[in-house]
Amino acid sequence: MIDMNRWRIRLWLGASWVLAGSAPPLPTYAAGPTALAIEGADVFDAIDGRTRRETVLVRGDRITAVGEHVAVPPGTRIVDATGLTLTPGLFDLHTHWTSAGVPATVPAIATAYLKSGVTTVNDFNEAPEAYAPLRAWLTGLAAPHVRFAARISTVGGHGADWADQATTRWITTAEDGRAAVSAALPYRPDLIKAFTDGWRYGMSPDNTSMNEDALAAVASAAHDAGLKVFTHTVTVQRGLIAARAHVDALAHILQDSVLTPTEVEEIHRSGMGEVPTLAVYDPDKPGPLSSKAPQQVAQRHEKFANALRNVKLLHDAGVPIGVGTDAGMPGTPHGPSTLHELALLVRAGLTPAEALTAATATSARLAGIAADRGTIAVGQRADLDLFQDNPATDISAVHHLVAVIEDGRLIWGMDAPPLPDANRQDHRPATPAQLLIDDFERSDGRTSLDTLRTVAADRGPDRSIVVATIIPDDAGHHILSIQAEMSQKKAPYAGIVLPLSRGAIDPVDAHRWAGVRFMVRGSACPARITLDQAALPSLEAPFTVQDRWQTVNVPFSTFHGSPAHGRPDTLAGNGSDLTAIGLGGACTAGSPFWMQIGQVRFY
Repeated sequence: MIDMNRWRIRLWLGASWVLAGSAPPLPTYAAGPTALAIEGADVFDAIDGRTRRETVLVRGDRITAVGEHVAVPPGTRIVDATGLTLTPGLFDLHTHWTSAGVPATVPAIATAYLKSGVTTVNDFNEAPEAYAPLRAWLTGLAAPHVRFAARISTVGGHGADWADQATTRWITTAEDGRAAVSAALPYRPDLIKAFTDGWRYGMSPDNTSMNEDALAAVASAAHDAGLKVFTHTVTVQRGLIAARAHVDALAHILQDSVLTPTEVEEIHRSGMGEVPTLAVYDPDKPGPLSSKAPQQVAQRHEKFANALRNVKLLHDAGVPIGVGTDAGMPGTPHGPSTLHELALLVRAGLTPAEALTAATATSARLAGIAADRGTIAVGQRADLDLFQDNPATDISAVHHLVAVIEDGRLIWGMDAPPLPDANRQDHRPATPAQLLIDDFERSDGRTSLDTLRTVAADRGPDRSIVVATIIPDDAGHHILSIQAEMSQKKAPYAGIVLPLSRGAIDPVDAHRWAGVRFMVRGSACPARITLDQAALPSLEAPFTVQDRWQTVNVPFSTFHGSPAHGRPDTLAGNGSDLTAIGLGGACTAGSPFWMQIGQVRFY
């Protein structure tokens, strides 16, 4: 008699699977977890670095038993994994989703991580306003667990070079640091990321770096709130500052010099961990390095050699090493870069088992969630990977992934159900646009749509200085007043952004309207209105500004692709997938600029 609950897994042409018998299919993704018994696998539990032939029993989203002789309850689906290796799901503690603020990439990124066996990631890219809509979106996707970091930097520092303060708070003092953490807490961040290097990756001048007392205040306030702090720095000096400030982990490897024994001991004694992100620094990865000057190429190779050496020194001293990649940066794709990071850790001198532990148990510890996941033990979350071969003895085996189980559900590989349709779509369904966008009558900085209004400026350490305030007009209503000093750039810009949905994540459908109408007066500078779209590049249209009030109507038909994108597109679908509207101007470099805006709406 055939046991209809028993699965026999056979490899067929790489990634397709044939199951013996005719067991009923697993429930769809939306149906939730079930009871599984994974039998015959070589289990790497990430506890002691060893692999054992054991049975792992899963009920709901938790592991309920692990051992050689586990009683399997009747009706449990049995996965015969003989000859396969079972590990905890992998972590990537340093990623950047929605690169350049384009949410359309979310489903593709989620899918890429699952197909690489990555079940937990930190996202260092999002504005707090985007957390809630992104969390809602992710619940409808097959996706890793995504943990959002609140971003804190310095004025003109790295991380502040492209973002407004609604995305990255800028601080100088300890008081600023505590206030920045406090401001983030209502959004329920999962951790704090502090950019302490003044500018980029030790390859450019340090225009401004975070003071030790400010960083210590950020760490203290975050710890009081139960949050871990990861710090961006790549220099030994600032790494030691982070250690003294009680930061939980460095978000990059130190690479400007090889650490001395004294420096290694100071970091070890502090308890701070290290997430090297070797993948983003690898000078041999695909990318534009070949176009750099020979001196730059040599410098990158030298720094990478320092990075590899420092990883080994810190690891040997007992400093916890986690896995992160800086994925989303050039030449560092989501998913495969995590696997590449494991290979680079082995290249640095870790054993395959140590690299695999870094990607699981140690990463969970650095993230502060080791009680929930990261090992294969009773009570742990059932986030599991099945590999054809054993990555604990040969790290290249991570490229031979058989199946991914997340929260007790088989979601990829084997006989997993198809991924949800949402994983193949580049935006959530649009909701009907409201006529009024903003009349500036609210006093809390939010639009009439209850979205957070933000300022916009050109990018870089030297940015246009923009101040936007609500003031009364002559009739007793309110208008938005923008005051700016243009930066010393070829194309400076200053303006405001009015999100059409919270965090400008979910699109709205404005196709029933003809265009956008607003009142404006200000400096006689070239002005433009921009439309951000959910799945396509931004569009823009020019308008004329005078020092007296006028009403401007901008038809959708006049919008075209931004020169920055090199596309002459007209608006797809007459405004059917809009996420934000921007208004601003581009005066001469170094000059003052002002603009006042009232009653922004569709017409």
